[in-house]
Amino acid sequence: MALHWKLVIDSRNAVALAPFWAEALGYEIEDQTGLVDHLLAAGQVSAAAIDERPGGTRGFRGYAAVRHPGDPFDEHTGIGLGRRLLFQDVPEGKTVKNRLHIDIHRPEGTALGTLVTRLEQLGATRVREEDQGPAGHWWLMRDPEGNEFCVS
Repeated sequence: MALHWKLVIDSRNAVALAPFWAEALGYEIEDQTGLVDHLLAAGQVSAAAIDERPGGTRGFRGYAAVRHPGDPFDEHTGIGLGRRLLFQDVPEGKTVKNRLHIDIHRPEGTALGTLVTRLEQLGATRVREEDQGPAGHWWLMRDPEGNEFCVS
């Protein structure tokens, strides 16, 4: 039996980083307003644990998530039940190379340079270009917080 999972990414500002990845991947930012409102009304969380988001939504302070638009999600909580990235704020900054990273594959018919330029316009930076012979040509890039990812 396959297990459900999500990739959790430490961040300095989860709410600011989630829109970059939503745009980069064509994912949706999770709207957890229903869950937040339910927990607030039940007295299970305090208002200090919640923040207002762009578009009038609410979320848990220090956390934001994006999910694949084609995957199922819980309509009451807004939480994705499929491919999902959860960003969580941590006190320490990034100090070394990521041991786990995301590879973005360009859509068929899209030039690598076109995708790399679009990601730069969203806030990514190029690190270096690689040519792995039969394995292909790709770019190592960084998201707005410096997390490495590859584009091929």
